Amino acid sequence: MGVLVVADHDNKALKAATLNAVTAAAAIGGEVVVLVAGHGCADAAKAAARVRGVAKVQAVDDPAYANLLAENTAPLVVREAAKHGHVLAPATSNGKNLMPRVAALLDVQQISDIIAVKAPDTFVRPIYAGNALATVQSADKVKVITVRATAFEAAPSEGGAAPVESLPAAGDQGLSKFVGQELSRSERPELTSARIVVSGGRGMQNGENFKTYIEPVADKLGAAVGASRAAVDAGFVPNDYQVGQTGKIVAPDLYVAVGISGAIQHLAGMKDSKVIVAINKDEEAPIFQVADYGLVGDLFEIVPELEKAL
Repeated sequence: MGVLVVADHDNKALKAATLNAVTAAAAIGGEVVVLVAGHGCADAAKAAARVRGVAKVQAVDDPAYANLLAENTAPLVVREAAKHGHVLAPATSNGKNLMPRVAALLDVQQISDIIAVKAPDTFVRPIYAGNALATVQSADKVKVITVRATAFEAAPSEGGAAPVESLPAAGDQGLSKFVGQELSRSERPELTSARIVVSGGRGMQNGENFKTYIEPVADKLGAAVGASRAAVDAGFVPNDYQVGQTGKIVAPDLYVAVGISGAIQHLAGMKDSKVIVAINKDEEAPIFQVADYGLVGDLFEIVPELEKAL
């Protein structure tokens, strides 16, 4: 039996995390099938067909799936799941919203946020805010899984030539409706896919200081801007900046933590970064325990010097 990957997309292009989920699916073994459910999603389906390692793309184009509402998408995934032994989705907001409903409808346990595949029925996932790893073996007939994108390499987005098959819709379930959305626009890289992330914490004191100190450094480095939960809760920056267990999981080549003490919740979201640089006036701050480079001092003096040096 093959592995079904539920694509995360915007109807025009695949979200980057879908490529990581394809790699996880390939590690399980068997035919990798990508399900693209949306409205006006032909471009996203074509993009999925070009991904190396994908054997087939199943496209379902219907207004019911225009905004990937879990209530409408889940019955479709359940219908197709019967043909596969595994159903995977990236652990994005859409994936986390959809897959628990799929698991409930299938009456199986979801395996969340896997970071490794040991065998087709055995997976590794972090627990206790990433401070321990659990190896989970499932006997469920269909294994419903979300994939931590940062733990798997992205499958090549070009080089594949999978056929695209059109499937009928499962219809609007009438359980929810899309009202609207507010999207933040930025010229900077998207947080979860950026090679460099510069994050600020409670030590930034206010939102204006993010603009004055963090953003100029990020712009010179071509980096995304992140924040700790404390900074988000204080209203310094929007929610989509949040890095951590209850925010976004990132693993960039370089992570610069400015004025972040390093609570367990935050460390869970960034400690897999290749190089971590911490700037904090408290030499006992937990962030220094995971940092490759640490600088103790006043960030309002250090960060401007860093910007000048860049």
